Amino acid sequence: MSTYQPLTPAVFHVLLALADGEKHGYAIMKSVEDHTGGTLKMGAGTLYGTLQRLTDAGWVLEAAAPQAQSVRDERRRFYRLTGDGREALGAEVRRLEDLVCLARRSRGVPRPARR
Repeated sequence: MSTYQPLTPAVFHVLLALADGEKHGYAIMKSVEDHTGGTLKMGAGTLYGTLQRLTDAGWVLEAAAPQAQSVRDERRRFYRLTGDGREALGAEVRRLEDLVCLARRSRGVPRPARR
């Protein structure tokens, strides 16, 4: 298995948004906002710059758009996660899980409140 560097929040959340299926840019932005409870609002510049880097890395591909229902739909660009992108996301999730386990074993770290 390859080793991955820690992902930036923008990269992590874009990959996470695409993990459950193809999305267009606006849907990715809304998914990120939903996943973070509104604490991370990704602007168009950040989103499309991140998508370009992920495409260049082979982690995301531009996907064929579904049948357009309107002119607006025709202009939308859809994206999907590749196998390498899914692997990178999984590696980051495992890295974060390991950090949380380490923190929970430390006596000096307060326990999270129960939900």
